[in-house]
Amino acid sequence: MTVLIAGAGIAGLTLGLTLHQIGVPFRIVEATQEIRPLGVGINLQPNAVRELFDLGLAPDLERIGVQTRQIGFYSKSGHLIWEEPRGRRAGYAWPQYSVHRGQLQVMLYQTLIARAGADCLRTGARAAGFSTGTDDAQLQLQGGETESGDLLIGADGIHSALRAQMYPDEGAPIWNGQVLWRATTQAPVYFGGGAMVMIGHDSLRLVSYPITDPDPRTGLATINWIAEKRFDPAIGWQREDWNRAADISDFIDDFSQWRFEWIDVPALIRGAQQVLEYPMVDRDPLPRWTEGRVTLMGDAAHPTYPVGSNGASQAIIDARVIGAKLLEHGLTPAALTAYESEMRPITTRVGLANRGSGPDAILQRVEELCGGQFDDISQVIPLQELQDHSDKYKALAGFSIEELNAKPPIIETGVRIS
Repeated sequence: MTVLIAGAGIAGLTLGLTLHQIGVPFRIVEATQEIRPLGVGINLQPNAVRELFDLGLAPDLERIGVQTRQIGFYSKSGHLIWEEPRGRRAGYAWPQYSVHRGQLQVMLYQTLIARAGADCLRTGARAAGFSTGTDDAQLQLQGGETESGDLLIGADGIHSALRAQMYPDEGAPIWNGQVLWRATTQAPVYFGGGAMVMIGHDSLRLVSYPITDPDPRTGLATINWIAEKRFDPAIGWQREDWNRAADISDFIDDFSQWRFEWIDVPALIRGAQQVLEYPMVDRDPLPRWTEGRVTLMGDAAHPTYPVGSNGASQAIIDARVIGAKLLEHGLTPAALTAYESEMRPITTRVGLANRGSGPDAILQRVEELCGGQFDDISQVIPLQELQDHSDKYKALAGFSIEELNAKPPIIETGVRIS
């Protein structure tokens, strides 16, 4: 009995750790030759952190990440629209973490190898397609090789070869007209640290949060930032590479006036050693993820805009639900169908909500109502409306405080497959 996993990103590695935890043999096949700490910052919501804690990774997360204490939404003039606590400060039983995506991936990889052995993961082998039969599934690799297992899980990202075989006419990811520039800068923390801020509106926005604590010697922390600007989608933008170096002269002038008492945005941008550029893309929700003994997870199944801090969190939840369904149904197509039945409606709602800017939509609403200029936000939007908007997204994405704290574990401690 073996589960094949195509892809060693956050989704595939979390699934590998889950399968090892419950006693299911598995093998991961990864396209790159080496797992390296690529990318910049991401957030892990408490529902995903809970699952990583259940995998015994609490000390590792504390080592590589920063507990997010609060989030604030600000107009382009630096006026506070809405602020709320996050993680344990908000009443969750688990924290929220801001982490470097690459460091998280490397931590998951190193933990998996330490627990399951190096033979569980093969690098330098790119998925090209699949076949599924009555008793097994075959993963076809570029170059003609195949690997077989009882089940095959496609965790091979937004450009998934397995998804492309299921939906050969789907085409390229869909660009919404926004370009993102992402980087990290050594800079002072604001609001005491552990604070995420979102500034601006749909056409021009900046997101910023620390992913390290301040260095005791310099007082500076590693601040992750994302600058966003909207263009005409008709011009096309076919670049989706996390590692494409950008020129800050393409966008820094748009933020030249964004200097506030607590953050100097132009200085933050200039302080980055390297800026990465890519378009904001997703794909339309699918009517089906599963074909026989093959299914999709993570970005292969439900790529979404990086809105609401949910992409990595949803991938982690996918992995845990797959594990739970294997415990319930064994290594059978029924387990994959049960996983899809639970997760596809949730991730479809999240993806569509993120197209409407998710929780960030209040920024654009304030811009439309008053141009970002106000003395008292309650005279622009009732505070209860802002609270309801925030609560609605948490519930939709599966991390409302009361629901998550009361929810039983996805996988009970010590449970292993028969």
